[in-house]
Parts: sequence; C-alpha cells; structure tokens
Amino acid sequence: MEGLLALENWLTLVMLILLQAVLGFDNLLYISIEAGKTPQAKQRFVRRVGIGLAIIFRLILMFVVLGLISRLTQPMFAIAWSGVFEAAFTFHALVSILGGGFIMYTAIKEIMHLLAVDNIENINKPRKRSVAGAITLIVLMNLVFSFDSLLSAIALTRVPWVIATAIIISGVMMVMLSDQVSEFLKKNRMFEVIGLFILFIVGILLLTEGGHLAEMKLFTFKVEAMSKASFYFIIFVMVIVSVVQTRYRNKLETLRAKERSNPAGA
Repeated sequence: MEGLLALENWLTLVMLILLQAVLGFDNLLYISIEAGKTPQAKQRFVRRVGIGLAIIFRLILMFVVLGLISRLTQPMFAIAWSGVFEAAFTFHALVSILGGGFIMYTAIKEIMHLLAVDNIENINKPRKRSVAGAITLIVLMNLVFSFDSLLSAIALTRVPWVIATAIIISGVMMVMLSDQVSEFLKKNRMFEVIGLFILFIVGILLLTEGGHLAEMKLFTFKVEAMSKASFYFIIFVMVIVSVVQTRYRNKLETLRAKERSNPAGA
C-alpha cells in the first residue's frame, strides 16, 4: 500500500477519523430516528445492519469518487430562466440538494408527529416501518451524509487505504455509539426534539451547499453556502438553551411541588 510507513499518511488518518466522528453525529441522529420506527426487538438489529451495509457501500463509493472526481464536479445540465431561476447542476450539487431536501422533510414530519395531539399518549410506541425499509433508508441517507465527508477526505489525501481505514474506524465507532444514542434519546425526550431541529439545520446546510455548487440564483440573488462555523455555533446555542431551560423548568416544578405539599406555609 502506498506510503504505509509515511508519517504524513498516519497524521492524515487521525485527522480523517476526527472529521468522520464530527460529521457522523447527525448521521447517528437519523439512524436512531429511523430504527425507532421498527419493532422494539428489531431496533438494535436495524441499527447495526444498516451501519454495516452503509460502511460497505461507503467504501464502494470511495473508489467511485476517486475514479470520477473530475466528472462529479462538472455541470450535468443547466436551467436558465433569466431573472427568476438560474443554475448549472453537477452530480455533487444534486446529491446535496436532494439529500438536504429529504432530511428537512423527515425532520419536519417527525416534529409534526411529536406535536400531534392524538399521539401524545403513545409517543413512545414506534410507528410502523419495516426492517428492510428502515435499513434501506439508513444506507441511502448514510451515503448522502458521507458524500461531502468523502470529498473533504479526498481534498486531504488521495491514498485509498488512508480513507478506507478512516471509514471503517468511524463505522465501528458508530456501531458502538448507536445503542447509547438511541437509549439517551428515549430517556430524554427533550433532546430528541433538539436532534430533529439539528437534522433540519443539516438539511438547510446541504441544501444551501448544493445551491452554491450549482451557482444557483433566485430572482438574481445568488445562493450562498451556510458555513460550517455557523452550523456548529447554532447547534451549540440550541443545546445550551435547552439545558438551561430544562434546569429552570425542573427547579420550577420542584418549587411548585413544595408549595402544593405545604400550602400557605403550613
């Protein structure tokens, strides 16, 4: 293998593993949501098989991208409606736009489900989703999530074994963490809501990135990609606000419980 003993390749490998770990967070959220729609006894199986197949397809995608990297960034077709809508779509742009749109749709649908009055009593009961259907969606969306990370990895190195090793290690980490993430979300419903809004923002990130790659213009306004710094800052603020709000609510509930147990200072 190319440069197996080269220090540069090993340092790049460490960087890619960290990159995959950071970018894999939103992927784990999606996996937990989709697996949660299957019967309880099958959810762990769905998560593990879905991630396992996703790793295999991600490795295949890596070789495809390495072989076709120049073509993936070339325009496939263009739309020119002067003054209204203009864009030159590349394969990368289409993947980002379609994937981002689907993720936004999924997040909105799940948020509406949480708000549905007739589902409040049975909110912990998984909705119907076949095992095969859940695994298929997990694999497909994993490829969408991994496309950008693959391109980022290729920007750092084009040594196949370095990228493949990072993919496998990150996949093993996802398998190890998937059960814990799912259990945490089940026990902390508030964080499931945050997770859905994070997915929604991920969809916006992919959608704007796709629009930027396609040099899209809407009514002469150019679509700009949402920066990664803005994305992580928004997530940080959302988590902090949720933690503070939860602690404040718990203190209020504790105070009200004391007042009910000791009315009028009795």
